[in-house]
Amino acid sequence: MISKLKKSSKHYGLKTVVAIGIPFLVAGFLMASGLQWTNASLAGELPGKTQPSSLSASAVPGSFAELAERLSPTVVNVKVVKVETAAFSGPQMPDGPFGDFFERFFEGMPQGPKSRKSMGAGSGVIIGDDGTVLTNNHVIEGASQVTVTFADGKTYDAQVLGSDPKTDLAVLKIETDKPLPAAVLGNSEQLRVGDWVVAIGNPFGLSHTVTSGIVSAKGRVIGAGPYDDFIQTDASINPGNSGGPLFNTKGEVVGINTAIIAQGQGIGFAIPVNTAKPLIPQLVANGSVTRGYLGVSIQTISDKLADALNLEDRKGALVTDVAPDGPADGAGIKRGDIVKSFDGKTVADSRSLPAMVSETPVGKEVPVRVLRDGKEQALSVKVGKLPSEQAGLENTIQPTEGKWGLQLHELSPRMAQQFGLQTDQGVLVVGVGPDSPAQEAGIRQGDVIVEVNRKAVASVADIKETIDESGDNDHMLLLVQREGGKFYVPLERQG
Repeated sequence: MISKLKKSSKHYGLKTVVAIGIPFLVAGFLMASGLQWTNASLAGELPGKTQPSSLSASAVPGSFAELAERLSPTVVNVKVVKVETAAFSGPQMPDGPFGDFFERFFEGMPQGPKSRKSMGAGSGVIIGDDGTVLTNNHVIEGASQVTVTFADGKTYDAQVLGSDPKTDLAVLKIETDKPLPAAVLGNSEQLRVGDWVVAIGNPFGLSHTVTSGIVSAKGRVIGAGPYDDFIQTDASINPGNSGGPLFNTKGEVVGINTAIIAQGQGIGFAIPVNTAKPLIPQLVANGSVTRGYLGVSIQTISDKLADALNLEDRKGALVTDVAPDGPADGAGIKRGDIVKSFDGKTVADSRSLPAMVSETPVGKEVPVRVLRDGKEQALSVKVGKLPSEQAGLENTIQPTEGKWGLQLHELSPRMAQQFGLQTDQGVLVVGVGPDSPAQEAGIRQGDVIVEVNRKAVASVADIKETIDESGDNDHMLLLVQREGGKFYVPLERQG
């Protein structure tokens, strides 16, 4: 990554996924691979697009030379300078008889923090003939100076207009006295697995390197954040390709190359251009992104959950918690509802809803359809503004273990304080029996059981009573609170 002299890989679920910028020290210029992470076309909004000619996608291309020649001028190398503060503890004193002498010699010399420059490199793509450039946030994050270099070697200073860490996107601006060649933003939704794609960038400082491959997969979730929806490609991308474009065979930008799997071959990830298109105008105008907010916690419906909830299919997002006084609460959305559609769009699963909400203008009244107790209901919600920081609920402790393998304890305010919890509602799991239904379902020590079979519980006695009332000795549905969120867990006893 770019913003630090040398960074270890930042863990985002997949420990081996790394961003692909290149940092190196100014003194000596020691290059090192960066180990961080990482609507309609804007053609009308960003002028100066030249419509690309089409290359047949139905046959294996004989050559990408025409595409490479035409598109390379729209790609830039991005170089970043960052001033860092480094601790300086003074010179290392030698052992032996000369140690005291050198210590007296250096006595009184300043040994406080010292500033030093670090440099990094990435890629970018021109999306407006006025000098608007799209790249990765992690390429320019923390930069004190940004320059871009064109295929013909010309270099320009660049200004950071805006950045969005949640999607790892950033927009730069170059001041020029003539229109620049600009790429066309395509439609990543139309990409199919197996389609040919071309990547152009600055891997390891090798200017305007062209590689090709296919779309290996779509909708990849790699643990980068709440809006994971990556294109996976086997087109060779490496450290320094960060922020560079992924083109289809029409010459349209369909993705922004962002991450690789360390030590992997042919496994790279790009942000779909459809994720970037609605954000670019906000980044240009405001420098940041304002997102819509619904105020719910959700989870994907598994097969076992579908059985436990008597659902016909797994489509939709299951609401596990509703923020008090939030937009969803005001609209009447309740815990246990399944959001089937939002603003007229079908909600396939829990991954699709956050993106839909975030792209919705704040204050817009949106129709929402939910499934509640087997019946669909039509609601209307006024989308709020996503808070900058979401307050999470920390969870998670004499015990009673039954056939389910759960060891439980009453959760008192004192115990909640002792274990750093922000809730004293529910029953604490202090142990899970080996090879038990609870262990098989993924229940952990420290989880808090909030509901059993859709009924709130506040004691071990409540849980026993609720189980007895159900009359089902082999199935149980829990609402569990863990690490800032709630989710449903179906338990099933075999034999």
